[in-house]
Amino acid sequence: MRSSEGFTGSVWLRPPRAQTGQPALSREQIVRAAMELLDAEGPSGLSMRRLGTKLGSGATSLYWHVANKDELLELAVDEVLGEIYVPEPGDTTWRVGASISANGMRAALLRHPWVIGLLGLHPTLGPNAMRLGERLVALFTAAGFTGMPLSHATALLNSHAIGSATSEAAVRSALKRTGKTWEEVAQDVEPYLERLAPDNPNYEKWRQETGPMRKDPDQVLDETYAFGLERLLDGLEMWLRDDGAPAADGDIGDRRG
Repeated sequence: MRSSEGFTGSVWLRPPRAQTGQPALSREQIVRAAMELLDAEGPSGLSMRRLGTKLGSGATSLYWHVANKDELLELAVDEVLGEIYVPEPGDTTWRVGASISANGMRAALLRHPWVIGLLGLHPTLGPNAMRLGERLVALFTAAGFTGMPLSHATALLNSHAIGSATSEAAVRSALKRTGKTWEEVAQDVEPYLERLAPDNPNYEKWRQETGPMRKDPDQVLDETYAFGLERLLDGLEMWLRDDGAPAADGDIGDRRG
């Protein structure tokens, strides 16, 4: 039995399945139908039986392409990664290209939030994941990154996009569970924050001046993401400007652009 744990259990690492005849359904049809179920109900709503019913086909057609649900989820994750566009190095500046890639990652994960909990469970070695990685390497290589710093830089970029999408998806899910609007939730929380104000004067002063609970949460999350992305790219650009040289005595804080 194939283990679903760890990298060795990946659909991309197993030998091709030996089959005879022709399948009634294509892999693309199966994956697209699976994604519709996942978008509607998440991983818990997907089963081989439910997928077969949705497709009007028996399990045999599904097992032609995948051995189990885990393999199907890997195929679906790679399909989502195929929605992310990374410009060619000569088409734009590396900063704009990196922003387009990060924005695409965040948007894809928000369209398909079930992917967030699946990232890292298996290696992302599908054709779309490899194309994404290849284009990021080309973009950052053209910018001047080499070796492991290139890996660190692209990991920072992807982590920011994934982290932002994770936070935003959690907020959306929490609001959905309450059945309330953001304004209603803010009104519920306000008396509690007022009681805490004497013990947290700096936070209270900032809160009254800024009014974060009175703002649209989507706008706040968008602004937070954009601010973080620009500062991340500023830091990478400064690092490149200094030729990636390590700071004297390892004191990064003493470096200036």
